Amino acid sequence: MSVLVTGAGLVGTSFARQAIQRGERIVFFDPEPRQSFIDFKCGKGKAELVRGDVRDLPALLDTVKKHKIETLVHTAGLIGGRVQQSLSLAFDINLGGTRNVAEVMRLAGLRRLVHISTFGVYDTRREMPAQVDEAFPRGAGRGYGNLKVAKEVLLEAYADLHKFELVMLRPANVYGFGHFWAGSSGGAKMQALLEAGLAGGKARIPSAETMANEYIYADDMGRAVDLAVTKPAAAGGIFNIGNGFVTPFAEVVAAVRHHCPDLDFEIEPGEPPKNKSAPLSISAAEKHLDWRPAHDIVAGFGAYLSEIRSARAKGL
Repeated sequence: MSVLVTGAGLVGTSFARQAIQRGERIVFFDPEPRQSFIDFKCGKGKAELVRGDVRDLPALLDTVKKHKIETLVHTAGLIGGRVQQSLSLAFDINLGGTRNVAEVMRLAGLRRLVHISTFGVYDTRREMPAQVDEAFPRGAGRGYGNLKVAKEVLLEAYADLHKFELVMLRPANVYGFGHFWAGSSGGAKMQALLEAGLAGGKARIPSAETMANEYIYADDMGRAVDLAVTKPAAAGGIFNIGNGFVTPFAEVVAAVRHHCPDLDFEIEPGEPPKNKSAPLSISAAEKHLDWRPAHDIVAGFGAYLSEIRSARAKGL
């Protein structure tokens, strides 16, 4: 099978690593692909690269046809604070790009689309249950989450009308070795802490990033995407992908210090943290994808540190 992945970031490359091991052919479509990063994550020359922007429908469609794509994994878009910096730009990239992905599904007659959404779609202004399942109301008011909701409902309409299989994953905060160009402040925080712990420097963490949050290690996320691509039972499904509990910042620091006892950091003043109050329910992913996380945060950081050391040895 040939799979097109929009966006060559942490989630896309973590999936590609899994798929390539199964013998899949992976094509990335990204406006600023980092060849060295993709080679590190996927293996040198293991994935094909097309430089393109999801806002360019003809280029996206041409890529699908040229490479005989059968399945599309949509990860591309701005996230977090980058959305708030310019809602207009984020609208064009996130929603306009998703419209183009939906149009490609229709025009090329592809069979399955796996869309990477976020736990940010849930309306945290409401009273939260003990666990948040996929039926909880969407739309929390901020740009990133609301645009993700708009992407979901747009794709649902296209899939219903044009009869392609749509699978949507709503991950918690994904962490792992990456470049965070798209705006993942949570991912950047994790990398700053680990690099400081490893190198002996001081990490500077924005106050807003000391929130209690739910995290998922990139390898676990990549495996979930791979199952969403391959499992027949996934068709038409929406799945939370998390570790099932909220982790306070103090526990994040303790997990880093488990591996790097001399970690030093300081908290920069600014926007106060907004804590998550309830974890995701992952029972649907367990049932229909046969997926569950393999890493708690201590194990995740251990694997992450190994990747950082390997990357540094290769000059990344």
